[in-house]
Amino acid sequence: MTTEPKTPAAEATTPVAAPALAKKKVKRKISEGVAHIQASFNNTMVSISSPSGDVLCQGSAGRSGFKGSRKGTPFAAQLAAEMVAKKAIEEFSLRRVVINVSGPGAGRDSAVRALRNSGLEIIRLVDTTPLPHNGCRPRKKRRV
Repeated sequence: MTTEPKTPAAEATTPVAAPALAKKKVKRKISEGVAHIQASFNNTMVSISSPSGDVLCQGSAGRSGFKGSRKGTPFAAQLAAEMVAKKAIEEFSLRRVVINVSGPGAGRDSAVRALRNSGLEIIRLVDTTPLPHNGCRPRKKRRV
């Protein structure tokens, strides 16, 4: 039995798997979208989705750099809405939005104004805050 000694040249000719190429991010152009503003007392969250419901970009007052009780302020909501609108315009060429506002927070109006001032045309503004139809059962009467 004769075995041939392996030479460096023989090892170099063995097939090597090519590195997997990363998928290129496809830029989608969406002219109309839906902006959802959730304004609670503690924070304001803004997300922009396509009409079918796919979230394109999102942001919040906390993500804009605010902490603690300052997240619930109108200024924080304004910065969050501007950041999200800027990203949606740059990445998806968004022009027109339907706005759904939900919640009792202080950042409701300022977030809507920020979306309008950033260059988005508002098609429709809908308040989707849930309202109780008589609510929970009250506590028992106090007897003195």
